[in-house]
Amino acid sequence: MEVTPKKCGVRVEPPMLILKYENSSKKLRERIMPLRNFNKNTDITRFTTELKNNPRHKQYLQHVSEFQIEKLLRIIQAVLHGSSLEESLATAKKQYEIDPEEDLNKLDDDDLKKKKTAMNDSYEKNRKKPGDPDFQYDVEVEFPAMENRGIETSAWDSDSDLSDF
Repeated sequence: MEVTPKKCGVRVEPPMLILKYENSSKKLRERIMPLRNFNKNTDITRFTTELKNNPRHKQYLQHVSEFQIEKLLRIIQAVLHGSSLEESLATAKKQYEIDPEEDLNKLDDDDLKKKKTAMNDSYEKNRKKPGDPDFQYDVEVEFPAMENRGIETSAWDSDSDLSDF
């Protein structure tokens, strides 16, 4: 059976992962997966791997990224620690969003892995692939002059002196 995920969410009490998907006959369905033995001290990475490999849920979760499941489980875990749902959502958003001004060299390995996964997921979501309706091959973009932004230009990358070769 072919499953195409449409939405993935959680229920906090009792902890459940909820997946809305489209089956092979294009009918919208909902699968509720109780998160048994999930508590505030659960290792989320291990739990996510076990959940995706569980024979009962494997076909439904194969097209849902581990990153998304981990993010949703962290929301549940924060609520179990005593945070409100709004605080948990804000914390998860802050942990998994990319700030262009943030220095990633100062992050520890776990946080860096989260940021890299977020960047990769964002890239995959926005990537134009052959077969997409708005795909164009070999797009050339002219960027505005850098002098206006206080960035120096170098003579080595100009095309004016190609006759020397």
